[in-house]
Amino acid sequence: FECDGKQDALNFMAKFIKENPGQERYRFFLERKYLKGEDLTMDDLDAICPDAEIVVLEGEVHSNWANSKVYELHGITDETPDPVPGLAYYVRKDGHLTGNSFESASWVFVFDSLKNLSDEQIEAAVTRWIDYCKKDGVSCVFDAGFPMHNWLHEKIYAVLRKLDKEGRLPVYIDGCYVLTIPTLMEEALDEVKRFHREFNTEHLKVHTLKIFMDGTLKIETAAQITPYVDTGATGATAFNAEQIALILKELNEAGLDLHVHTVGERASHIILDGVEMARKELGDDYHVRVTCAHLEIQDDADLSRFAKLGVFANFTPWWHTGGDFFAPILGDRADKMYRCKTIWDSGALVAWSSDNVVYGDFTTWRPCLGMEIGMTRWINEKTVAPEYNQTAHEYPPADEKMSIEEMLLGYTINGAIQLGIEDTRGSIEVGKAADFLVYDNDLLTQEHEGFSRNKPTEVYFGGKKMN
Repeated sequence: FECDGKQDALNFMAKFIKENPGQERYRFFLERKYLKGEDLTMDDLDAICPDAEIVVLEGEVHSNWANSKVYELHGITDETPDPVPGLAYYVRKDGHLTGNSFESASWVFVFDSLKNLSDEQIEAAVTRWIDYCKKDGVSCVFDAGFPMHNWLHEKIYAVLRKLDKEGRLPVYIDGCYVLTIPTLMEEALDEVKRFHREFNTEHLKVHTLKIFMDGTLKIETAAQITPYVDTGATGATAFNAEQIALILKELNEAGLDLHVHTVGERASHIILDGVEMARKELGDDYHVRVTCAHLEIQDDADLSRFAKLGVFANFTPWWHTGGDFFAPILGDRADKMYRCKTIWDSGALVAWSSDNVVYGDFTTWRPCLGMEIGMTRWINEKTVAPEYNQTAHEYPPADEKMSIEEMLLGYTINGAIQLGIEDTRGSIEVGKAADFLVYDNDLLTQEHEGFSRNKPTEVYFGGKKMN
């Protein structure tokens, strides 16, 4: 919901709770900007919801507010240590919890109520997503996971494994195990090996450890080399280069890969340093495929290091419209974001993704939307996207716009290389899986603006027509 300041937000939620009594937990979604500089507190939420749990998810999905009942449910007190100081933490005032938390400190509240989901409910939801894939021609995905919820991954992967064994999974799914907190490193390394053994059917594989290195720019949890201009802060990372090198050596020995959430420049810088250290020690025995995802802002000195170190760069092109909120926190550097073309031209492998955690109507999951914005760097009335996502102009720098050929390669063979399945997928060649799309127009000659309107007329997976 939208509101006009903190009191208006509290009034809206109080009215909703009064009109919908008896719920065990009330959930709301609110952009922080609508609070106009104020903040919700645990006391505020207790006052409007004394008898039930309430969680208000912040718009970036990397922070939330909750009342005392939620904190009590999870056993979190004033003495509970922050999971990752400076990155994942509970906001405190005078030593007491305020009800606001960030990153992995907050994520435990998001899906905790899903523990009672039945396999039938999971299958119903997954089937709706599969129907979307068959309609829009998505034949392969990397599931980058949701932090602090590996138990949920396991439940979902078990359902997907069952569907695959029954011949009902017409999508190749590459999964992961998620690590967010350094103290859980050894457990995560053991668990990703277990996932690798247990989820290994024809169309479902898990061979990747996913790390959340930092957070997001809007709430200034993304790790920077150059400080944020409004606060002077630089954010923090979950791991240092030495820890990353150690993780890489473990993954290398097990034949597994690494995928990392790296929004800020320092996050990817540390990953590159860790890869350099591991490569130096292991030499020709190093084989880990490392992917840095998002890469919203990069240090100039690191742009050429992806190619030199063999680190894959995965961008989320439908984000490349930027936003007016970046200039106040980044200054002039707001005009030097999403430099995918520069990294591409350096010789690095670049792939694309959608980064979505909400099903909705799947509009923003669509590759053709990502292709359009990757080529135009803006969303206008011709774009198939929610109206509230529209922007007034293309986002600079203009020379970071991609060609249609580059967008197609990034969504096909480059994505397959990132996942290590280029021998069987990613291009139309003799001996590969017959996953391909048929369009009634030539994508190479389509107008860039409105490219998101393209839809395949025929979708094939393993040589079988799906739609």
